[in-house]
Amino acid sequence: MEPELHPHAGDPVFDLHFGGKMETVSTVALTGRDELSLAYTPGVARVCEAIAADPGMTQHYTWVPNVVAIVSDGTAVLGLGDIGPAAAMPVMEGKAVLFKQFGGVDAVPICLDTTDVEEIIETVQRLAPSFGGINLEDISAPRCFEIEDRLKASLDIPVFHDDQHGTAVVVLAALTNALRLTGRTAEGTRVVISGAGAAGVAVARILLGAGVKDLAVIDRQGVLNSERSDLTPVKAALAADTADHFGRRGTLADAMAGADVYIGVSGGSVPEEIVASMAPDAIIFGLANPMPEVHPDLAHKYARVVATGRSDFPNQINNVLAFPGIFRGAFDVHATAITEGMKLAAATALADLVVDELTEELIIPSPFDPRVPGAVREAVSAAARRDGVARR
Repeated sequence: MEPELHPHAGDPVFDLHFGGKMETVSTVALTGRDELSLAYTPGVARVCEAIAADPGMTQHYTWVPNVVAIVSDGTAVLGLGDIGPAAAMPVMEGKAVLFKQFGGVDAVPICLDTTDVEEIIETVQRLAPSFGGINLEDISAPRCFEIEDRLKASLDIPVFHDDQHGTAVVVLAALTNALRLTGRTAEGTRVVISGAGAAGVAVARILLGAGVKDLAVIDRQGVLNSERSDLTPVKAALAADTADHFGRRGTLADAMAGADVYIGVSGGSVPEEIVASMAPDAIIFGLANPMPEVHPDLAHKYARVVATGRSDFPNQINNVLAFPGIFRGAFDVHATAITEGMKLAAATALADLVVDELTEELIIPSPFDPRVPGAVREAVSAAARRDGVARR
């Protein structure tokens, strides 16, 4: 009997992952002595000397301006939670191949064996000269907020926490079209976000930037508001900008009564009686994986528009719609940062792609829609120029 190739041979998921999902491939031929002398010594020395004299030459003669570091500490991986850096690697490899497939961006997965904020920041700062951008991934809140903010302040390349901003961009795009279908405006819509972690905070912030005013964010203790003494600085700032303006208080049930929109980024399950209390023509985005906070079968009993994070239901909120095109657009103009304007532009581009095809079952493009990467790239590049962060 022949030995198995690997411990889980025959399982299609493990078979696909056997040996990893990535490899590096040379972009130049190395078939003889002449080519070797150009690609490596002695020819490469001339390029090194040129870069030493002018470090900006890395933008022309290395892969640096087209490569992203995908950095994780493995503390908030998918729906798995804190599984550590080794177990996070298959997800980071997956992210890297999505960058390449959907954005033409090279990416290197880097899983760090530390959860210390200072060590993560210092490590990324030291790695930064090798990369054109930093994609932070699956780092738990609230540490992720400080890590991103400090890296953005210290580096002159794009820094983007996809769990926050990729999710936020796609949610805004989908919600824009859901509001169109139901005849609502952002300013006149009551929104409830369940979950005040990385994704919940970022979704709230981008919705505020897009004009939503009546917004309640819920954590395990209820609606974020300034009367609570248990809030982190990030939650306290969000409370002041959301529920405080409309006096929202209490539990999820209190906030959901009469609400137009529910966005779940927390996991758990919302009881049917709470879902039933929402306004007519409600909009429900249950984004937890693998089990949405409101299962589509239940959501459709009370809502006109339903979205999930799953690929086996219509209207999948999938970050791959955003992050490859956002980095591609940023790289095309050598942007120094990814601004709020660039994120809003990406969301608008995604929403506009299907505006002429809108139905309750189609409020967001498919990840395999070939128009997506180009539309996001062009919108982001234009926004980078408008916001003054483009270097060319």
